[in-house]
Amino acid sequence: MNKPQSLNIDNYLTPHYIHRSNWLRAAVLGANDGIISISSLAIGVASAGTERDPILLATVAGLVAGALSMAAGEYVSVSSQTDVEKADIEREKRELEEMPEAEMQILAQIYEKRGLSSETAQQVAKELTEADALGAHMRDELGLNEVSQAKPIQAALASGLAFSAGGILPLLVTFLAPVKGMEYFLYGFTIVSLIVLGTVSAKAGGSSVAKAIARIVIWGTLAMGISGLVGYLFGVNV
Repeated sequence: MNKPQSLNIDNYLTPHYIHRSNWLRAAVLGANDGIISISSLAIGVASAGTERDPILLATVAGLVAGALSMAAGEYVSVSSQTDVEKADIEREKRELEEMPEAEMQILAQIYEKRGLSSETAQQVAKELTEADALGAHMRDELGLNEVSQAKPIQAALASGLAFSAGGILPLLVTFLAPVKGMEYFLYGFTIVSLIVLGTVSAKAGGSSVAKAIARIVIWGTLAMGISGLVGYLFGVNV
């Protein structure tokens, strides 16, 4: 009689990308904002004047200020989220010390609502409480885990560096493209950059490439078009 072969579960596993969500969100947001905002700024100034120096000055100033603003804003925002998470964790620690039985019943109710029988839910809650009560409540009651927990430094660095990387691309165009018609060079180069960014972000996150490209190109086009229109309408001589 042949001995049944053990099943290699690795052959049936599909890759998941949720662990990349924190830094990927900050990086895509930063790069997208860098490309679009710096291009829009340069297009607006280029539409209003015929000299390269003001365009370069505005673009460099926008790049530096934007990168610092993105990093600082992301840090403050994510730090606020971290403060809330830490406060909830401390509150949960106190509740586990003061009323452990009630907290175990809360876990059991959560598991029962997810489809377990009352007896199984009680047993699971009991075993998880014995193994790691705080970890079980953080994960199942508060919805916190290593993937979802906020990381302010990581988010700030990813956002600031990505903004700089995205903003450098239109800056290069302002250096190299002819001043006359520069806004068209900026628009074309930016659309290509956004398509590349949409593709890379979709691949990194395992999502739809077409949807990512459509979303990022449509909103980028609107931003640059409005900026160019403002520069043209207000045609300041620079």
